Amino acid sequence: MLLDRGAELAVARGALRAATEGRSSLLLVAGPLGIGRSALLRELSERVDPKTVHVLRANAAAGERDFAFGVVRQLFDSVLTTASGPARERWFAGAGAARQVLDDGADTLDETILRDLRSLLAEVSATAPLLVLVDDLQWADAWSLRWLAHIGLRLEGLRMLLVCTLRDGDPGAGDPLVEEVAAASAHVLRPAPLSLAATGELVREHLGRPADKEFVRACHETSRGNPLFLLSGLSELSMTGCRPLARNTHLARSPRSARLRDRITSCLLMQPQPVRDAAAGLAIAATDGQQDCRLVGRLAGLDDVGLARALRALHRLGLLAEADRWRFAHPAVREAVECSLSSAELQRRHEAAAAILYEYGRPAEEVAAHLMEVPTSKHSWSVPVLRSAADAASHRGAPELAARYLQRALLDAVEQDRTRARLLVELAAAEGSFDSSAAERHIAQALPLLPTARDRATAALRLSPCVTAHLNPARIDLFRRAAEDLGGPDAQEGAGLEEAQRLEARLRYAGLCDDAQLKDAVARLRALEPTGLVRSRGGRELLAVLLYASALGADGEAAEVARQARGILEWEPATAPGHGSVVHLVLLTLVGADSVQAAEPWLNAARQSAGRDGGSLGADPHAQRELFQLALGRLPQAREGAQRVVDLDGAVSEERHCLYAAVLAALTLSARDAQSGRRMTTEEPGQLLGPVPAALLGLLQISQQARAGDAAAALDTAMHCGRQLECAGWRNPVLFPWRPWAISLSHRLGDHHIARALAAEEYSRAREWGAPVAIGRALRLQALTEGAGASVDLLREAVETLRGSVNELELFKAVRDLGQTLGSGAEADRLLREAEELAKSCGVPWVPAAVARMASARTAAAVLTRAESRVAALAVSGLTNREIATELQVSARAVEKHLTNSYRKLGVSGRRQLAAVLHDTHAHASC
Repeated sequence: MLLDRGAELAVARGALRAATEGRSSLLLVAGPLGIGRSALLRELSERVDPKTVHVLRANAAAGERDFAFGVVRQLFDSVLTTASGPARERWFAGAGAARQVLDDGADTLDETILRDLRSLLAEVSATAPLLVLVDDLQWADAWSLRWLAHIGLRLEGLRMLLVCTLRDGDPGAGDPLVEEVAAASAHVLRPAPLSLAATGELVREHLGRPADKEFVRACHETSRGNPLFLLSGLSELSMTGCRPLARNTHLARSPRSARLRDRITSCLLMQPQPVRDAAAGLAIAATDGQQDCRLVGRLAGLDDVGLARALRALHRLGLLAEADRWRFAHPAVREAVECSLSSAELQRRHEAAAAILYEYGRPAEEVAAHLMEVPTSKHSWSVPVLRSAADAASHRGAPELAARYLQRALLDAVEQDRTRARLLVELAAAEGSFDSSAAERHIAQALPLLPTARDRATAALRLSPCVTAHLNPARIDLFRRAAEDLGGPDAQEGAGLEEAQRLEARLRYAGLCDDAQLKDAVARLRALEPTGLVRSRGGRELLAVLLYASALGADGEAAEVARQARGILEWEPATAPGHGSVVHLVLLTLVGADSVQAAEPWLNAARQSAGRDGGSLGADPHAQRELFQLALGRLPQAREGAQRVVDLDGAVSEERHCLYAAVLAALTLSARDAQSGRRMTTEEPGQLLGPVPAALLGLLQISQQARAGDAAAALDTAMHCGRQLECAGWRNPVLFPWRPWAISLSHRLGDHHIARALAAEEYSRAREWGAPVAIGRALRLQALTEGAGASVDLLREAVETLRGSVNELELFKAVRDLGQTLGSGAEADRLLREAEELAKSCGVPWVPAAVARMASARTAAAVLTRAESRVAALAVSGLTNREIATELQVSARAVEKHLTNSYRKLGVSGRRQLAAVLHDTHAHASC
């Protein structure tokens, strides 16, 4: 398919008609590499009738320039080999000298031979017009060029159209004989780049289907309309099965054609050395598409005039996009330039480029890009430059690139000294986010090279800059050895104290799943003076871990733990990089102490600071704010935050994602968010921090099993997960609300002894810890297991206690239960109305039907008595009336009466509706 060449073909056809009438002419088709000159010649030869037009075709080749009359032989052989014997003899008659030249390969040319060859053309054209096609005139031999120049000025009477092609920019195009032939041409045809429409046609033809506009545009822009570039790319895309869709535009913009690269390489190798040097300078000096003319000139070894001349030649060849913009016309050009250089030459040029850029004071990454291309460097500044480049890559979030820079720097730092140790430490820090085993190996290699224990401790800490980073056994051992080498914080004064505190913080955090280590951390907290700790980063890290340990085990006083946690926030800058490693532990501690409102000013300051700087809070502070909303009992924000944190893979580190997901899983039980619960339980337990967080996620199965009607299985799950948490020492009733579910489920199943025992245990733990939300919830749960008389007093105390908490959800439940228990009267109505308002305020997705009906009816008839509640609970568990009577040791008629009263009070017509109402009133009361 030859597209966008109609004008050129029309000129050639007109010239051929004129030649038939005796008006011979010479046409020249000129243009850069790949523009389609040869394709135009092929089209001309294929469109003529060989019976009416004699076609003489010759293809010049660069390697045949010394072959005398090479082009002339091709021209006459192409017609004589197809002519009959008599015609061939007749055409040679009277052209003895010319025949002798062609037969014997003479290398001289005189007027007699020129005349005889023209006579031969006259003989041939006498029978039919001649179409003489000569491709790549710039490579023709001198003898043939002299003959073509001679013929070009003597076309009268030959009935011949001579069409030659000439590649722009090639050194042969400047040959005087070539210029003489070109000067004799009647027209110079310069095919233009293909249009966007023609590009679309070729894409459809090669890829087998109409293409999206974006894909066609990408192909057109990449090839710049050059047919060679375009067809080479399309050939490669068709071999890979690429479909011309908008989503595949990146493939169209980055073609990789070995044939095109080899074609361009051949073109380059035939250019003069200055042109090749300029191309190499451009390829080596390229940095993000920008070239420094001084750098290119120095790399090419050319002055300004020589460089400008070489660049003009590259542009005329079609290898530069524009004359005034030093950018290659196609990605394959750079590849071809590099292929044209030997490995040693390529390395030499890269090292020279690095030296020049360093001399110019360019950014470290620009210099390092060239150092990366050589095995080793002789320059003393190579290691500092590579380290600076690695630091820049790390700061813009490219740790793998930073690691490659540092690995290259190690090749130049051959001495086993402190410099090599620092490189190993920095390499380990970069590798920590994607290859922890390599990071540990490099730290282990660095430690023996560091002179002091403090240096070794600092190096070990680079493995885990975040206090919550997961420590495997090998890393724990490395930290422990560094801590023993340095000495504990109590043995340090001044230098080394902060490193000792940070090491202790990490080791203690790694042991939080062990009950003995948890208790030891609490004992350590009581022995410290927090006032001095908060003034240094290491002290804040250690104190945050110890306070978190106290919160996990509910060991101590919640108010005192919250006070010390607030002290950390007062010293921790809201804009400090890496603040999340301390602050999120502080936030979890405040959640466990029911004092989360203390973190709100810090979070607001961090958000405002990020807004002023034009940045964002990032993933960790965002998750902290959602956890803050959850602890306040704001359920819409809680549901959004729970799912968001589960989706934070890649935005926060795995260990922090797991920690947040585990705690949010426990707190989501209170929000009774089934959707987030199902989402969280899809996490693989092996991805978490151990069996304890896995037990937290296991708690989410409780609500799912309860909603499915399997109360017994839900109770077993609650007890099993609770035992795991208790064994680990994680006993905080705020963070781990497994007993409320176990109390409610055992009560529904009729096991009131277990329910009362668990309620008493929950209340005792809550009192010891002192968090208002835990105490209020425990009182409400005790009311569920006690008689009607005692429950009112317990619920009143629960409401009063929860009014001192920030958790509106727990207050809603207590107010609701108290209003239901009171049944009738002004106080009950007021409480039920307050419960409805609280439900709307904290976004409760369920407002139990019983509450809504009681609020509207304002009557005590909607409250079941204790006996009615017990009968209803047994009825929805599947027992018949007779079985209920046997269980409660009453008559069947009494059972029927209680059920009838329950149906009337709750406005239901049967056991199925009764089960739904009881699920709302009892299951929600505990969660």
